[in-house]
Amino acid sequence: MRTGVGTMSQATRSGTRDEARAPQESMAQMFGADCFGLSEMQRRLPRPVFEAIQSTIRSGEKLDMGSADAVAEAMKEWALERGATHYTHWFQPLTGATAEKHDSFLSLDDGRAITHFGGRALIQAEPDASSFPSGGMRSTFEARGYTAWDPTSPAFLIESEHGSTLTIPSVFVSYTGEALDTKTPLLRTMRELSRAATHALRLMGRDARRVDSTLGCEQEYFLVEREWYMARPDLEVTGRTVLGSAPPKGQQLEDNYFGTIDSRALGFMGEVEQEAWRLGIPLKTRHNEVAPHQYEAAPIFQPINVAADQNQLLMDILRKVARRRGLAVLLHEKPFAGVNGSGKHNNWSMQDERGRNLLEPGKEPDRNVEFLFFLAAVLKAVHRRGDLLRAGVASAANDHRLGANEAPPAIVSVFLGQHLTEILEALLESRPTGNEVKAFVETGLATLPEVRRDNTDRNRTSPFAFTGNKFEFRAVGSSQSTSIPMAFLNVAVTEAVDELSDRLAKRLDGGEDRNAAILAVVREAYTEAKPIVFNGNNYGQEWVEEAARRGLPNLADTPAALGVLERDDVKDLFQRYHVLQGHELDARYRILLERFNRMIQIEAVQQIRMVKTGVLPAAYRQQADMAAAYDSATKFGGVAVAQQSEMQAYMKAVAATIDALNGVRAALRDGPDEEHEPLAAARHKVDVMRPAMEKLRTAADTIERRTDEGLWPYPTYHQMLFQ
Repeated sequence: MRTGVGTMSQATRSGTRDEARAPQESMAQMFGADCFGLSEMQRRLPRPVFEAIQSTIRSGEKLDMGSADAVAEAMKEWALERGATHYTHWFQPLTGATAEKHDSFLSLDDGRAITHFGGRALIQAEPDASSFPSGGMRSTFEARGYTAWDPTSPAFLIESEHGSTLTIPSVFVSYTGEALDTKTPLLRTMRELSRAATHALRLMGRDARRVDSTLGCEQEYFLVEREWYMARPDLEVTGRTVLGSAPPKGQQLEDNYFGTIDSRALGFMGEVEQEAWRLGIPLKTRHNEVAPHQYEAAPIFQPINVAADQNQLLMDILRKVARRRGLAVLLHEKPFAGVNGSGKHNNWSMQDERGRNLLEPGKEPDRNVEFLFFLAAVLKAVHRRGDLLRAGVASAANDHRLGANEAPPAIVSVFLGQHLTEILEALLESRPTGNEVKAFVETGLATLPEVRRDNTDRNRTSPFAFTGNKFEFRAVGSSQSTSIPMAFLNVAVTEAVDELSDRLAKRLDGGEDRNAAILAVVREAYTEAKPIVFNGNNYGQEWVEEAARRGLPNLADTPAALGVLERDDVKDLFQRYHVLQGHELDARYRILLERFNRMIQIEAVQQIRMVKTGVLPAAYRQQADMAAAYDSATKFGGVAVAQQSEMQAYMKAVAATIDALNGVRAALRDGPDEEHEPLAAARHKVDVMRPAMEKLRTAADTIERRTDEGLWPYPTYHQMLFQ
């Protein structure tokens, strides 16, 4: 399958892009224009090949090499027409980011330049696996790894001033078959959850061929001026500020959330949306978040693997557009102390091949036995595996956010709302339901249209909340890949669905009425999982104490949370469902612990450097200025008592900073060896290094508040959050 090299010039490519983004192009025309999706395949592929790729996408059937060649040829022609010169397998290694290696379409035939892209190149590529984290699964000299095309996630074009690249979503595995990425386990859990849920639906009398887990990610982020960002080495290196005194006004007045969007931020959002739409990312919502210069972008639900890919793409788009506009986007979970951090609320549900949402209560949820069955399964999953869900969101960055009265606590619980809780309680007590939800909100204003009331209120303090027809997992960090927490959630729900299906099958085999049997299973599951349901304030100390009485784990930091992955019952869970073998889970534990240790070490070194090279030199200049002013006042007979007191206070602050600086140095020097004692090193970083860093920050921030702004070496919080 070879043709002559495409000759589209850079000018033509630029013209195409300019025209594509012209104002006259409608949103419908724009959406998916840079994706090789089903509509483009249908237009370009022979009918039998198109039907084969549809079967692969919808049913997981293997694509034969002849069809793969045809898809590759059509994909190549589409990409060349749009100015592409290269292709890449785009994958998500265990770094938490994405990776790619570009190959050109160029080939030689008797010295003549031709383009070539066949089925084998589409299906499989071979990057060097030795330089990616493997957690000890592979030695450095064992370099061979494979990327494999994921046909369920559409290929797309990434454009730059140098041309376009055909980008093929892929998985990444080792020579011996171990998963070296975050996506392979997610795809495996999708397969297992589909099997379990379709089996359950058939037991309940409904034919179903496939059930997809679906996801919508609410991506939060900060925007700051790029010049401020470049002048803050801590933001550049670590993603967060390791120093910085809070301004007089932050978010105390609660006037940022849903406030009028700044025109410059709105222009940024508009450009992000257009780029996202062209790549098939269905961005729907944009708004101000709670903190100054904090925003959110949220898409429409997609199949979970597609949504995970698209969220990685969206984060990349945010960074690129910000750079073009003289801004910097901050995706860290806690870039600024004293104001809200950022999360990535994962809205999760399940739907069958007809698009029917299994978590849709309907008008009469108390009679919707399918809904109650799957609701009970999720409760059972979170109750049994809440500690696993906590492990799935564990990171050095997220530790700063969880439990800080701005985000869900580290204790995992489920919010159902009054109406659904009442339905389950009534079922438990074998009584009619009460407290029916009124259909409409009473506004007291006859001129307003009727406002329809949902079945549940919202509880923003809950880490895992039912929000109408989905569960919102709010503990996921803003910079995290969704693949890990969603794979953990999927496998936990699969286990629960299977268990409830087994109970239901036994009752049906015993001759029970189907609806009565389903409700009996729901009643049993709710009885067992009831301790996980909490509809109150998750921020209060009262809940911490109540959760302990209920036996719910409180894994307050990353080392404690990651320990869950080492438990035998957790390894058995992943092995039983063919998601990860024990040594693959061990590898992830080691990689995540290593990343935690290294991140805090980097932060500590950066903090030391900023204090040594910036804060203390500024403080010494301030001291010199104060001494000169004091000498001048005393020389001319002035009363210098207040100045003397201020000088002494400043000198004490400098001394405290030097003392705290030495404390961080000692914590770095004296800790356990990370390579040989990674868990002990992580505990040292939590128990010793972080408190030492916080002490140094407090001391340095005291100096900042007392130092002339003209002497201070770094952009301040006031500048970054309000200018």
